[in-house]
Amino acid sequence: MSDQPRETVLYEVDGPLATVTLNRPESLNGITNRMMRELHETLNEVASDRSVRAVLFTGAGRAFCPGADLKAYTSGENQEPNRPEYFHVTSLLHEMPKVTIAAVNGACAGAGFGWACACDLRYASERAMFNSAFLGVGISGDMAGPWLLPRIVGATKAREVFFTSQKFGAAEALEMGLVLKTFPDETFREEVQAIAERISKSAPLAIGEMKKNFVAAESLSLRDYIDLETERHNRTGASEDSREAFRAFVEKREPRFQGR
Repeated sequence: MSDQPRETVLYEVDGPLATVTLNRPESLNGITNRMMRELHETLNEVASDRSVRAVLFTGAGRAFCPGADLKAYTSGENQEPNRPEYFHVTSLLHEMPKVTIAAVNGACAGAGFGWACACDLRYASERAMFNSAFLGVGISGDMAGPWLLPRIVGATKAREVFFTSQKFGAAEALEMGLVLKTFPDETFREEVQAIAERISKSAPLAIGEMKKNFVAAESLSLRDYIDLETERHNRTGASEDSREAFRAFVEKREPRFQGR
């Protein structure tokens, strides 16, 4: 991990909720190699933080992320080397044992579109705009969009999104199932923050194992998955957190989870 201070990514932790914010608002959070490195470092840190149960992922200013900052790449400003492991930002968002929540507050295209698809849940401001974008700049694409999007909206619709490179708004994203809900821009952050906070209050062992279940289900047969699921069910069911949840339900109070 680099010792340099992070400038293009902000990272805050408030109890069990982490917020990761892409922070190049002057460029609508366009990606540079430095942002790739800093985001990869940040998400590795989040993934290893046992106190974090949910991650809110968003962009500073008026955009989520429009993909690569083409001006930076063509001007020579983007001098820092890019490493193959940085492309596994997508893997981290999709696989870490935390619930990842994309708060799409504006333009979402290219690699930024892939990162949003990698999250477990997606919510959009009503002014958000989406675009796969890659064919418009003559490249085949990165950040695993063709792996992720068919699992969200279906194979044919995903192909249309990538092959036509047409922009579409939040209403169409909601209709196709890409996002779960849309909110007016003036209340968007407050609404998504409330959802993220509610999820982050879940039992830490159970929510982490549940996330692992979803990831495992993508590659296992039904029988193998059920064996794995049952083992995790029994283990979390025997935890102190589970016993506390039962007591809290009976006593009509909020549970006090300890992560054990």
